Amino acid sequence: MYRVAKAPITVPKGVEVSINGRDVQVKGSKATLTMTLNAGVDIELEGDQLRVAEASAEKDPAMAGTVRANLNNMVTGVTAGFERKLQLVGVGYRAQAQGKQITLSLGYSNPVEYALPEGVSAQTPTQTEIVVSGSDRQAVGQVAAEIRALRPPEPYKGKGVRYEGERIVMKEAKKK
Repeated sequence: MYRVAKAPITVPKGVEVSINGRDVQVKGSKATLTMTLNAGVDIELEGDQLRVAEASAEKDPAMAGTVRANLNNMVTGVTAGFERKLQLVGVGYRAQAQGKQITLSLGYSNPVEYALPEGVSAQTPTQTEIVVSGSDRQAVGQVAAEIRALRPPEPYKGKGVRYEGERIVMKEAKKK
């Protein structure tokens, strides 16, 4: 078994982990997340420690590490949550969050309406910043990637939607 799967997951106070066959449910103050385990992986709850082990019939050490990382993300998500920040760079590019929908002006002829899925929320502290947050790390990352894909940064002027701290490699303009 690889190193990642060997490390136990500490379950903090206020978080309940229930194992029902191949289904795992993690319940915390922010949300309740569920996951179905792969056949090659077993988990055990010992006190406040959650341990991942390979099933004896099928050896799949990579899957054991993946399941351990996903379980750790679930425990972190129900306690602290995850967030991803996006920046809009370009003249006239702006965003406005209204409930479960984000209205984006990205230089197209009409504004783009993006509907947020269940369990993910978005705020716009300024017109050029979007903060996507939620308890499911995969869902938060997927929503951020879909918003970025509406107008990815272009390499000549750097205009578009980018992750906070993302570095865009700029190309030189065509020379005469």
